[in-house]
Amino acid sequence: MTRAQELIEYLAGVESLAVVCHDNPDPDCIASALALSVVAESAGVENVELFYGGAISHQQNRAFVNLLHVELDHLDTFDPEEFDRVAFVDHSTPAGHTELDSVQPDIIIDHHSTEEPSAEFVDVRKDYGATATILVEYLQDLGIEVNVQLGSALLFALHRERIDFIRNPTPHDYEAALYVCRHADLELLEELYGAAFSPATVDAIGEAIRNRVQRGATLATSAGRTTERDALAQAADYLLNVEGVDTVLVFGVVNGSVEMSARSIDPRVHAGNVLRQAFGDVGSAGGHADMAGAQIPLGLFADADADDEELVQFASRRVLHRFFDALHLERGEE
Repeated sequence: MTRAQELIEYLAGVESLAVVCHDNPDPDCIASALALSVVAESAGVENVELFYGGAISHQQNRAFVNLLHVELDHLDTFDPEEFDRVAFVDHSTPAGHTELDSVQPDIIIDHHSTEEPSAEFVDVRKDYGATATILVEYLQDLGIEVNVQLGSALLFALHRERIDFIRNPTPHDYEAALYVCRHADLELLEELYGAAFSPATVDAIGEAIRNRVQRGATLATSAGRTTERDALAQAADYLLNVEGVDTVLVFGVVNGSVEMSARSIDPRVHAGNVLRQAFGDVGSAGGHADMAGAQIPLGLFADADADDEELVQFASRRVLHRFFDALHLERGEE
């Protein structure tokens, strides 16, 4: 029996399912949630709803949800008592990457768990490049027809998660992309790739470029205060193209937290482990070897009596010190 068949068996008799995305969900998470809803409906689950926490701020992610008409509800409206089962996709730990801190999932499907998650149904494949790849295999195993909406969502997710297949893709990811490609609207995907940057995103990326500090092949920088959390990841991707740089950290103050996004193409550096070592004692941190993130309450780094500019500058110095220390790099005078 395949894992997909085991899931169908597990869902037999279930009437309602909540599929919970991680906070600030990306296309891999959203497409995987959409695919899981299709699988659940094929198993006879009558009511399937998709939820997310945080915000969808990346311009491509907003376009992704709008152009593909993906129905997502915010966790503000989520009541676990209304559902027979709860599923986590693309994450596995309550309060780890989601606003939920007291809901234990019944189903976990993920590709980058750092712990051994606990649930009645668990499918974690660390050797896969995307959670969407796992869901594509479910659809294939079960012979479920993939419509244009789902095919487009999965193909876009596979490309974005692996950064157009240059960031350590696996054969599984290529095979999944080949399978869903025939069902996707390629003109719509072109439109998604052309989604416009917001002025706030441009400002954050510009600030990150101006503030960059480099130690050897490692670059770290502050994007200052921004409302665009996803701009940090976009800036990190962009700065990884700087000549001689193979590891990047971009951080910024978003509301009351210091948010961080790291990238690395150095096989000796595990970005997730570095962020956990540097910031795990003061906030949440983790991720892949090549991409990772962290979130720390601003108050842990800065004096609440300082003005806004002083807060950002003081937090920046503390982040730079911790990050370079974790990599055993000379800090210099930040």
